[in-house]
Amino acid sequence: MIQIAVLGYGTVGSGVVEVIETNKTDINKKAGEDLAVKYILDLRDFPGDPYAHKVVHDYNIILNDPEVTVICETMGGTKPAYDFTKQALLLGKSVCTSNKELVAVHGPELIRIAKENHCNYLFEASVGGGIPIIRPLNYSLTAEKIDGITGILNGTTNYILTKMDKEGADFEDVLKEAQDKGYAERNPEADVEGYDACRKIAILSSLMSGKNVRYEDIYTEGITKISAADFKYARQMDKSIKLLAMSRDTEKGFFAMVAPFMISREHPLFSVNGVFNAVYVHGNMLGDSMYYGRGAGKLPTASAVVSDVVDCARHPGKTIMCFWDEEKVDVADISKAERKFFVRVRADQRESAMAAFGSLAEVNVGIAEEFAFMTQVMSEKEFNEKIEKTGGCLNRIRIMA
Repeated sequence: MIQIAVLGYGTVGSGVVEVIETNKTDINKKAGEDLAVKYILDLRDFPGDPYAHKVVHDYNIILNDPEVTVICETMGGTKPAYDFTKQALLLGKSVCTSNKELVAVHGPELIRIAKENHCNYLFEASVGGGIPIIRPLNYSLTAEKIDGITGILNGTTNYILTKMDKEGADFEDVLKEAQDKGYAERNPEADVEGYDACRKIAILSSLMSGKNVRYEDIYTEGITKISAADFKYARQMDKSIKLLAMSRDTEKGFFAMVAPFMISREHPLFSVNGVFNAVYVHGNMLGDSMYYGRGAGKLPTASAVVSDVVDCARHPGKTIMCFWDEEKVDVADISKAERKFFVRVRADQRESAMAAFGSLAEVNVGIAEEFAFMTQVMSEKEFNEKIEKTGGCLNRIRIMA
């Protein structure tokens, strides 16, 4: 019998208990042992809940119980989740988590502690919710040199951009609708400013490189400046706009960023709409592969947490390999990255834009007070210099090659 403790009985934590109880027969068969939730840690009581008798308020009860060998950390944030996780690992108790913030900040340290104590720190649910992506990077693609990852990693922003694209609506109107439907938080900053996607691509970039990519070093730009007009131009160009999180291992350095991009209809990520997420991986032998599904939500995320619990049950006393060292990766300055740009300026800036950029392709959707165009391939630094000579712009969106 594998005894489990769940830390946090919120959306994901309650989902973990539900998944284990609902799919008990299949899960036990795949784990090779029976799994049972012994404790649920939360500050609150849950009178009337079928598992209210399992709720405890003191973490030491869990730490001091030798029967508990696996802990599901679904609290979120770094405090007290970091301290609780570290204490458990030092005692040889495996921890499975959905906490992207904690993994992004302390992942390599916690992986090392787990290895030293012959247990596991697993985090499949931390990046793509129910999408399996950590295991493919750690196991299925071990024969590959992964040199590129591009992802739509936030369902809230993808929902907003999809609605703007399909309905011609403005950002603020769609954001309010997303909040009313529960797809966006009352304070949506972490989603719409790209911070959530940044932490997720930091984790994937670290697994891709085998070293530590700090989320603080990743250039991050959100979607708050994207307008209905931008989508008019995108449709004219047979493109859409997505918030992409990406990393590239190139001869010029290791690049990582989060920003809105225009992508063409031919790209597989073009069709990833609504609250769905996808991760597009490039390996030097395999080429391209894509992993698609629900990137958030109670049961999809909980399912990924429980899949890690099953992995722990299958490997008692053994550490499942994860290549993520504490050595820091030097993320290259984004100014060196090269790409095309879509640009909107005022109509009276037409001549200065043509003088600054030289060769450009005009995009016309009948907005008389604007001049819009697509640049040739150039570095971010070169673009910034040219747009300054133009006198600034109404907006600019990078174009995915």
